[in-house]
Amino acid sequence: MSESATADLQAWVGKSHTTHSNLPLFQAGALAGAIDATATPKMGDSLPLPWHWLYFLDPVRRDGTGEDGHPIKGGFLPPVSLPRRMWAAGKLEVTQPLTLGVAAEKVSVITSVDAKDGRTGPLIFVSLRHEFRQAGSLCITEEQNLVYREAPLERTALPAGSTADGKPEFICEITPDPILLFRFSALTYNAHRIHYDREYAINEELYPALVVHGPLLATLLLNLAYENLPNARIETFSFRAVRPTFDSHPIRLCGRRSGNQLILWSEDHEGYCCMKAEATLRP
Repeated sequence: MSESATADLQAWVGKSHTTHSNLPLFQAGALAGAIDATATPKMGDSLPLPWHWLYFLDPVRRDGTGEDGHPIKGGFLPPVSLPRRMWAAGKLEVTQPLTLGVAAEKVSVITSVDAKDGRTGPLIFVSLRHEFRQAGSLCITEEQNLVYREAPLERTALPAGSTADGKPEFICEITPDPILLFRFSALTYNAHRIHYDREYAINEELYPALVVHGPLLATLLLNLAYENLPNARIETFSFRAVRPTFDSHPIRLCGRRSGNQLILWSEDHEGYCCMKAEATLRP
């Protein structure tokens, strides 16, 4: 990518966007049902992490949606020419949980836009910072890392995977079937077709099957923590996608505790890590 093109994209740094939500109960109840959570939140309860992803959504019009299902570029996010977008990593810091049924505000700011040359071609990294407030008080600070890359010209094998360090203390095996993927797409207003349109995912984007959302894996890993440590209060949570996950095989959600630290990861059917995550628990 030329220096001038990169400079044009970097002009988006500092751009902000504000959204609001009253955090209605339906979305939380619907997600609890979709992932078979033991506890279903009630109005006035603290919202589990990272269930705020169900809220503060922009109702993009159909004519503002690209062929892949994503909003057309050049609105809040910069008009990156590279076609493939992935939510690669993120970090959450909790000052206090959000409360269901209470008016809340989300302020998003683009903090950086960087161009790099990767192993498979040019990459654009876009970082955002989100702040969530209720009654004027900061509740959650979130860092979000997006990566854009070129579309493949031919179907290729996945890169070599790696296994987790150490053994899990708690495990849950699930099958990420199309129903789960569709429900999560609907609840997060994510119309990216690789998650629900099998023909498009395989024939257009050259994936072997439907792609499991990175945010869904992060949500499932934190739900694993809540199920095994029901009294845990999470202070920080970070995650990083290291390998794609598909709906063609069952996956394992794994975790272990060491003091106030949680090590969490997901494994595909071959035992390779697909997402790595860490959480810090409040004393």
